[in-house]
Amino acid sequence: MFAFLLIVQTVIAVSLIGVILMQRSEGGGLGVGGSSSGFMTARGAADFLSRSTAILGGLFIVLSIVMAAYAGSSREPAKIDTSLANTAAPVAPSQAPNQQAPGQQAPATNPQQNQTPPAVPLAQ
Repeated sequence: MFAFLLIVQTVIAVSLIGVILMQRSEGGGLGVGGSSSGFMTARGAADFLSRSTAILGGLFIVLSIVMAAYAGSSREPAKIDTSLANTAAPVAPSQAPNQQAPGQQAPATNPQQNQTPPAVPLAQ
């Protein structure tokens, strides 16, 4: 359904661009005379293009609002994979604590050094 609405909106947008580009900046419409009927005279073409612009612009805005409402209502909650949440990479000690070189002082040990970090809850 959303793909169909997106295609319709694209067609309306392209039509709106075409109608706007066909208008003259002075308000004279296409500027093409040739027909004595009121529809395709310069004034008739300007009226037709002005109405077309208003209708296509209104359809574009309404369709944008409908698509935004549809996208917001059909959105599913995000699924988060929590299978790796509480795992930590193993830390390989470079030298065992009781095996120190002769004549060196024992390094100060941090009691929190070998503890795993606290689990952080994932945002949902």
